[in-house]
Amino acid sequence: MPRMPNFAIDGPAGSGKSTVARELARRLGLIYIDTGAMYRAVTYFALQAGVDLENEVELDALLNEIRFSLVRNLKSGTVVLWCSGVDVSPHLREKKVACNVSKVAAATSVRSYLVQYQQLFARTGGVVMEGRDIGTVVLPDAEYKFFLTASLGMRLERRGKELQAAGQSFTEEELRWELTYRDEMDRKREVGPLKKAPDAVAIDCTYLTVPQVIDKMLEDYGGG
Repeated sequence: MPRMPNFAIDGPAGSGKSTVARELARRLGLIYIDTGAMYRAVTYFALQAGVDLENEVELDALLNEIRFSLVRNLKSGTVVLWCSGVDVSPHLREKKVACNVSKVAAATSVRSYLVQYQQLFARTGGVVMEGRDIGTVVLPDAEYKFFLTASLGMRLERRGKELQAAGQSFTEEELRWELTYRDEMDRKREVGPLKKAPDAVAIDCTYLTVPQVIDKMLEDYGGG
């Protein structure tokens, strides 16, 4: 059986990449992997353990206790990321996690540890992986690369709806601060900064529906 291709999707928070990646994976029968969820999981465990998020020695010690796995839900058929034997997805969109994940993601040891897992998950092909540095660092040899963008106003709207759906309360000021702060942290960090890979296709998703974005992605894909 021929090896299935890998899709690398990058972009800032609220650009729509998670929704698009999840639907693209479903349409093509591939495995969806949200790398941001991995950083959020580490952040969640660090906060629970009272770890200093800017102390790499403490983060290193925490990483020794964390293991990731992909678990398929037999009823829905979807693949879910588990951390240390626990489905932590209900906690990953909590405000405290969202406001601190960029600090954890900036740690060299954390990025190195998670990139190893991400590359392992994609080793045999057939994944749609989204994040901040997938096309540049994690999967530089991915067969298909995309960089999604959207206006700040649209990103704020999407992020707000996401938080409302998760039952999280927020103010417009808090939401704007979260996105602009994360943008700055993601672009300025020394390891794996957010940037478009030279061979990635840029798509502005501000006024596009999810099906329209996916159609653009599949224009050059033989399976589309």
